[in-house]
Amino acid sequence: MRVMERTFREQLFFLVLCLSVLKGDSRYIENNEISKDELYSFFNSELKREMPEELMYRRPLRCLDMVAVEGQFTFTAERPQLSCAVFFMAEPNEVISVDYDNVDIDCRGGDFITVFDGWVMKGEKFPSSQDHPLPVFERYVDYCDSGSVRKSVRSSQNVAMIFFRIHNAGSSFTLTVRKHINPFPCNVISQSPEGSYTMVIPQQHRNCSFSIIYPVAIDVSEFSLGHYNKFPKRSMPGCAESGDFVQLLGGSGIDTSKLLPITDLCISFTGPTHMKIGCDNTVVRMVSSGKFVSRVSFSYRVLDSQELQTIKLNNVEDFCFNN
Repeated sequence: MRVMERTFREQLFFLVLCLSVLKGDSRYIENNEISKDELYSFFNSELKREMPEELMYRRPLRCLDMVAVEGQFTFTAERPQLSCAVFFMAEPNEVISVDYDNVDIDCRGGDFITVFDGWVMKGEKFPSSQDHPLPVFERYVDYCDSGSVRKSVRSSQNVAMIFFRIHNAGSSFTLTVRKHINPFPCNVISQSPEGSYTMVIPQQHRNCSFSIIYPVAIDVSEFSLGHYNKFPKRSMPGCAESGDFVQLLGGSGIDTSKLLPITDLCISFTGPTHMKIGCDNTVVRMVSSGKFVSRVSFSYRVLDSQELQTIKLNNVEDFCFNN
């Protein structure tokens, strides 16, 4: 039975290693000189660093990297780098723009830089195809195909990433990363193992997800769908038929369409609904028909090791631990 005590930083380490199989030869992954501790330090320093308004933060990129601040970032190849990726993350109420500043790569020789609107892990995408406003092919923006026309790419949510492949030593590129306020955030990966959040969909026909990459205790404190119906707030087959509901999902991947439905909520209420979910990834997902203003508020915290041991016999936990 799998031990479920991995932190978000550990998830990031395994996540970036999985990218080696996404595009091209992975042999240089073994020699990229990045350690697990170094990747952890990237994540911690990026989240805590504050950039003075009068001075743009600058640093080099590595083949596998995490960026959570605004600034200018340059990658220079010291040898062929055939399978690289950089993950970008912002606050839940922000989106990310990536601007190409200086690019010196050989597109005709097989080099590429591709921005993806979201994250990819083990072939799974966040947000899922069901929850993202764009078709999958429009979420990939390749510099070699569109660099002369489209030098700036903006994400739809608080995470984005780039894939790149460079064959020749000395080739390089520079990107400027900025964050922008998103008045109605939809589809979020949480930076923190604990916190609170309110998700609002203002009469739009869309699905929104808040992903917490930890086993967590979660309290849904308020739930409003702008209407009343006969369904109880616990899971019932009729919830999906209402067209407006909230799901709690759990599993080991990041694609919400492949996670286990734990419970559905489809009637307005005020007062806590408490659950402990021992999955690698816990998601609060809201489905909206667009007819109402939908709102859900919740808080969450990471489960400790004793709590995880206590709940292993639960059916949901069996699913999470065995997959």
